[in-house]
Amino acid sequence: MKRSAINHILKDSETFLKEHQVFLPPFGRWSPEQWQNVDESYQEITDNMLGWDVTDFGSGNFQEYGLVAFTFRNGNYKEPKKYPKPYCEKVLLLKEGQELPYHFHRLKEEDTINRGGGNLQITVWNATKDEELDKESQVHIVKDGHQLVLDPGTVVTLQPGESLTTTTRIYHKWNVEPNSGDVMVWEVSSTNDDNIDNRFLKDIPRVPDIDEDEAPYRLLFGDYKKLV
Repeated sequence: MKRSAINHILKDSETFLKEHQVFLPPFGRWSPEQWQNVDESYQEITDNMLGWDVTDFGSGNFQEYGLVAFTFRNGNYKEPKKYPKPYCEKVLLLKEGQELPYHFHRLKEEDTINRGGGNLQITVWNATKDEELDKESQVHIVKDGHQLVLDPGTVVTLQPGESLTTTTRIYHKWNVEPNSGDVMVWEVSSTNDDNIDNRFLKDIPRVPDIDEDEAPYRLLFGDYKKLV
């Protein structure tokens, strides 16, 4: 992705969040210059991948395959004594016409909550032993405390305020219901580590390569090792 495109996406995302009365912690508003003055007392932010995330999953087409996320808090599988939080909280933005591709989590269990905007559509399948789509077994899942038993490939629609609990090894894909508008999703989960926990059905990169055609507006969590 071009850095100029990421900058534009982030500015649009900040506007969307403000319109929905969502306010970020100070580090969500830091400029790259402010990051240069950060000392070790802020190490939890960089160690636990807090902050901004923009990805097109290597597609080169963010409008079709893409996601914006901001992680507020997170634990750390590698250093549980230093960072004992067993949970993660983030907000994710999905535009109408975009798709979050099929994936499951080996470790993370999560509640996906539609907090505003359009209607979120989640397609669910179990994973087979060889990590393909299980086209035979029913999917056991919970929607707002209601236990559901669904046929493989069922689309669950979440209107604003509704949520879905996804346990490990359940493939899920996100889309926005046509003509319903962009969606703001809240995720409450166990510890998240995108480096080890995601299994995408297709072999696609989680973090994109960036063409630095202009200076960053905000840093992404993938920038920390390079720019902080």
